[in-house]
Amino acid sequence: MTILRTPVLAVAAVTLTLGGCGYNTIPTQEEAARTKWADVEAQYQRRADLIPNLVATVQGASIAERETLTGVIEARSRATSIQLDADALSDPAAVARYQAAQGELSQALSRLMLVVEQYPQIQSNANFIALQSQLEGTENRIAVARRDYNEAARVYNTTLRTFPGNIWASTFHSGSEPLPLFTASPGAETAPQVQFNTGATPAQ
Repeated sequence: MTILRTPVLAVAAVTLTLGGCGYNTIPTQEEAARTKWADVEAQYQRRADLIPNLVATVQGASIAERETLTGVIEARSRATSIQLDADALSDPAAVARYQAAQGELSQALSRLMLVVEQYPQIQSNANFIALQSQLEGTENRIAVARRDYNEAARVYNTTLRTFPGNIWASTFHSGSEPLPLFTASPGAETAPQVQFNTGATPAQ
C-alpha cells in the first residue's frame, strides 16, 4: 500500500508545485482573453443584425441620399464576410483586417445618422427611434467588450514577457504568442463627411 501511495503523493506534490509557480497562469490568461474576444464578436454581430431593419426603416422614407444607404449595406457585407475566431488571434494582420472592416461599418453608420438628421419624419418614426436606441446601446457594449479584451490581452502579453512567465513560455508553453490589441481605427478622429443632395425634396 505504501508503494502505491508514494508515486501518487509525488505526482500530487509536482502538480501543486507547478500550479503554485505559475505553470497554469499562461493558459488561464490566454483562455480569459479568448473569452473576452468572443464577447467582442458577439457585440459586433448584434450590430450587424440590427442594420437590415435600420436600412429598411430609412428606405421606407424614400430619402434622396441613396449612396449613403448603399454604403452602409456594402460596409455591413464586408464586415460580416471577415470572421476571426479565437485561434487566429495571434495573427496581427488578420486582426487588423477584421478591425478595419468593422471600422468602415462604423463610419458608414455615422454618415447615415448625419443624413437622417435632415429628415424629421425619420427621426420621429417609432421604429427608427427604437433601432437607434438599440444601436447606441450596442456601440457602448462594443466599446466595453473591446476594452475588456484589451485588458485581458495586456495581462496575458505581460505574463509572456516577464519573469517567471517568460520562463514557462519558453519551456512548457512554447507555442504561446502575444495577442494583438484593438487600436483606434484610422480616421476615427475625423468626423464623417456627407454631401447632401440639396436639389431633392425629402419625402413628406
